[in-house]
Amino acid sequence: MGVADSPGSVADNLSAAPASGGHGGSRLALTIGALGVVFGDIGTSPIYTLQTVFNPDDPHPVPVSRENIFGIVSLIFWSVMIIVTVTYVLLAMRADNDGEGGIMALITLLRRWTLPGGRRTAMMLAALGIFGASLFLGDSMITPAISVLSAVEGMKTVSSGMDDFIVPVTAVIILVLFLVQRRGTAAVGRVFGPIMIGWFLVIGACGVGGITKHPDILKALSPTYALGFMAGHFGIAFFALAAIVLAVTGAEALYADMGHFGRSSITRAWLGLVFPACVLSYLGQGALILDDPANISAPFFLLTPGWGRLAIVLLATAATVIASQAVITGAFSVAAQAAQLGYLPRLRVAHTSESTIGQIYVPWINWLLLVSVLTLVFAFRTSAALAYAFGMAVTGTITITTLLFFYLARAKWGTPLWLITLGAIPLLTVDLLFFSANMTKLVHGAWLPLLIAVIAFTIMTTWQRGREVVTAERERREGSLREFVDRVRTDHTTVATVPGTAIFLNRGKETAPLAMRANVEHNHVRHRQVVILTIHTGLVPRVPAAQRISIDHLGYADDGIIHVTASYGYMDTPDVPAALRLLDPAETEGVLDLEHASFFLSKIELRRGDEPTMALWRKRLFIATSHITSDAAEHFALPRDRTVTMGSWIEV
Repeated sequence: MGVADSPGSVADNLSAAPASGGHGGSRLALTIGALGVVFGDIGTSPIYTLQTVFNPDDPHPVPVSRENIFGIVSLIFWSVMIIVTVTYVLLAMRADNDGEGGIMALITLLRRWTLPGGRRTAMMLAALGIFGASLFLGDSMITPAISVLSAVEGMKTVSSGMDDFIVPVTAVIILVLFLVQRRGTAAVGRVFGPIMIGWFLVIGACGVGGITKHPDILKALSPTYALGFMAGHFGIAFFALAAIVLAVTGAEALYADMGHFGRSSITRAWLGLVFPACVLSYLGQGALILDDPANISAPFFLLTPGWGRLAIVLLATAATVIASQAVITGAFSVAAQAAQLGYLPRLRVAHTSESTIGQIYVPWINWLLLVSVLTLVFAFRTSAALAYAFGMAVTGTITITTLLFFYLARAKWGTPLWLITLGAIPLLTVDLLFFSANMTKLVHGAWLPLLIAVIAFTIMTTWQRGREVVTAERERREGSLREFVDRVRTDHTTVATVPGTAIFLNRGKETAPLAMRANVEHNHVRHRQVVILTIHTGLVPRVPAAQRISIDHLGYADDGIIHVTASYGYMDTPDVPAALRLLDPAETEGVLDLEHASFFLSKIELRRGDEPTMALWRKRLFIATSHITSDAAEHFALPRDRTVTMGSWIEV
């Protein structure tokens, strides 16, 4: 409490950060890691996409005919090409915030630049982006449930008596997945990468096997089939888009995970293996349905020879676990960035790699997702019941990401308006068609991600507003640190000096710590040696001990009051007592008694006030959300028996 981990400027620290994948071996390792984390979601879409499109129980079913099969397969191919390859891989991933991707990175970039239209435009775009991030959090809850369920349901193609085991087996797999998250993205990627390489090779080979039975399915790669199907059967094609969108699920996770592995690694993996394998699988399934329309019951699994069906079910289960990993790590990134932007409280974030700053683990988000995913599994029980909920989350996030990217391209990069129009109109038209089609499924499950998004959006915007109120009031109460030091130094009549050393943790050196102000104004004492300490976390993995400490005497070299900045890398574990032992006694205006020093934290208690700062229900929500803020004493390794938390209260 009272300490902010400000990351510092990129210019100061980026040159010292190790490049992710600077050599051939590192590039290969990152590419394999990306295959194991980033592409699980989109790489397992072939399991359920075509099956959902031709589902006879759909409220708007697609009749099985040769013309419709060619049209659907062509629509899937070009949807993936336009949305994933063009929108995300070629365009959106060029917009990164110090290497971080995802919709929160776009919001950060938009806030850095003066936008045409002024504050109102900036607020509207930021709100739109936050809603998109909220939709992605809903996607992060739905993806593990639908992905693992769809794979475990493949057991029915092996034995019809396995129905009762599907939900329990799914729940156990999901539980294990979330329990291993603490080991870090890099460790998970190393394990999952080789599995996903095998997955893509197998589904590509099975797809080739299907294509050999009906080679003319390759004609579906022509855009004329997709355009002809949309123009000639718009009523059928429009409603089919609600299921076709399942082929691009994971596109936003791909962007959000850019901070974990870097743009180049993701691009190489997508173009070199993932995209070709998925296309071959879709073509093979289309050929299989052409061969026998009854194969629509499970075209992905039936594409595999009978002798290998159990093996493909097991491999699919492993792959869908990895699909869940993609959105889980994406959710970690979104939550961490939201906290940095002031839309969420300070969360405990564990960095798990020395080479890539974006590889993180956020415990609170991990356990929230676990509970949410298990709830969805037991509530919906089948992947088909979750399919339309899935599509709404995906299309909403994609549409908002596309809109923000093109606005950023115009505002930041000065891209000519004619070029923006040439790119934005067709891409947004595709996105809005998908979004509109999913809106028709609102009563069939599409309401779920909207509900999750509204809840998350409300929490984040409420925290942002409440934080503004509290920060303004706190700065007013703290006052100028320099003026406070001047007063303490000269006031010998009402303020007594007591022996000992006191360390006050503070957010910076502009304002006075509330705990120190309370000690002086209410207890009328100050310690002989006073250290006001600020923790600074940079963008490098580690800071050498020789560069850990910097001292500011606050204008006087003889009053025993100094300000110390302790600098850490993102891989360092902040240890305040150890940092203070690095201080040179000649610079501290007296010897610090660190073995008996008292550590003071300023804790703010929030209360509902009468001022019309927010609606009453939002004040209650803000106060409730504040309780998940990570504990400062534990985070900074303060000795519990010598740590004093001095409270103050602020009305919101």
